[in-house]
Amino acid sequence: MTRHSVLSRRALLALMAAGSTAMLAPGLSRAQTGGPEPLPEPRPGLRRIPSTGEQVPAVGLGTWITFNVGADPTLRDESADVMDAFFKAGGQMIDSSPMYGSAQEVVGYGLRKLGHPQALFSADKVWISSPAAGPGQIEESRRFWDIPRFDLLQVHNLLSWESHLETLFAMKAEGKLRYVGITTSEGRRHGEFERIMASQPLDFVQVSYNALDREVERRILPLAQERGIGAIVNRPFRQGSLTRSLEGEALPDWAAEIGAATWAQFLLKFIVSHPAVTCAIPATTQVAHVTENMAASAGPMPDEEMRRRMAAFVEDI
Repeated sequence: MTRHSVLSRRALLALMAAGSTAMLAPGLSRAQTGGPEPLPEPRPGLRRIPSTGEQVPAVGLGTWITFNVGADPTLRDESADVMDAFFKAGGQMIDSSPMYGSAQEVVGYGLRKLGHPQALFSADKVWISSPAAGPGQIEESRRFWDIPRFDLLQVHNLLSWESHLETLFAMKAEGKLRYVGITTSEGRRHGEFERIMASQPLDFVQVSYNALDREVERRILPLAQERGIGAIVNRPFRQGSLTRSLEGEALPDWAAEIGAATWAQFLLKFIVSHPAVTCAIPATTQVAHVTENMAASAGPMPDEEMRRRMAAFVEDI
């Protein structure tokens, strides 16, 4: 792809984004001078998607490992119960991938059982080495979810990213997809990740970030802010190992200042208070945990000084 074609596509997508923003937020009118009025501050617990201004809850739901339950009817129903609690708590973004075993099918089962909640923000990925097989995998994922189209599709861990991004940008231009992104996990290929962020008209990036794994603070999160790219955070609890390591440790007294009643809320508030972060996607198998996680997006958030204090406290433990 040439630089000229990327810039042309960026111009086209910018026009499309402006139109979609008007549809998504009818209250955003133009001033008498002809210029857009400033966007209002997001409502409490919500974050704005930079490319459109659409607001989504700061805490979503991941499905890695937790929803890979196969055909077990009891475990599928438990996953549906988690989804039910998630939506009742105001959740929207559910993230999955073809890499996650049966997770996509289990999400689809839950959506059907719950009557396809309109609040859903569907986020999935393309993860296949063959560029030609990408569209087929995407269509299979859509059928598993049992939805008309995805809100967001991401190239998982940059696998064959050049070709898959072309597919996703074409789908977006045709109205078959709303947002395009790329993902990485556990700090892999950050240099290449940054180069793609700097050259492609992405709506989202997805990265690993938590109070101990903060490498993305140096370049990726600032670059997302600079480029107007939303950031989704995976592995906020290091697949549970971080919260397990804190069990038995007392929260600091000053955690009450930000309304953190549990370690999970403490850790999530650290993440979603970063100005570049759009949504964190913790995964869980328990209704109580999803309710606890969703509550972390509400109430006061730490400022930069407290965020440094939070990270240092966790590191010391």
